[in-house]
Amino acid sequence: MSFEYTPENLATFEELVTHYPDHYRRAVTLPALHLAQRQNGWCSPDVMEYIAALVGTSPAQVRDVVTFYPMFFEEPVGKYIVRVCHTLPCDLCGCAKIKDHLTEKLGVGMEATTEDGKITLLSTECLAACDQAPVMMIDDDLHGLLTPEKVDELIDGLE
Repeated sequence: MSFEYTPENLATFEELVTHYPDHYRRAVTLPALHLAQRQNGWCSPDVMEYIAALVGTSPAQVRDVVTFYPMFFEEPVGKYIVRVCHTLPCDLCGCAKIKDHLTEKLGVGMEATTEDGKITLLSTECLAACDQAPVMMIDDDLHGLLTPEKVDELIDGLE
């Protein structure tokens, strides 16, 4: 295994474990994976093996978790994750126009990463902000009432 938590993340993991029953350590798998993905950028096979060893389960069971939840990435992704909602309210309010604008601006299709590795562009299910449709998230930040101009401002503001 080549992946290991940083000392700070290992301390965070050990603190997380205290919130779960001693007899059910593998219950900490989800937060452990989130922590590892924030550190590594994605859930590589080494990450899954490491987490499995920490929580006392098999790498296959950890992989089952990674493949079930769409917030975990099994391949490297960009520095920034841009998710554009495509469910009905956003669709009715023009998400297709926003997606087209983003793909043209970034020079990649949906579900792809820019050549410089800066941005991964994803189409996603509901982001629970239908009153602000169309919406997108940049990492964990929600942005609504999008226009191509607002999208340009947001994307151009990324370092």
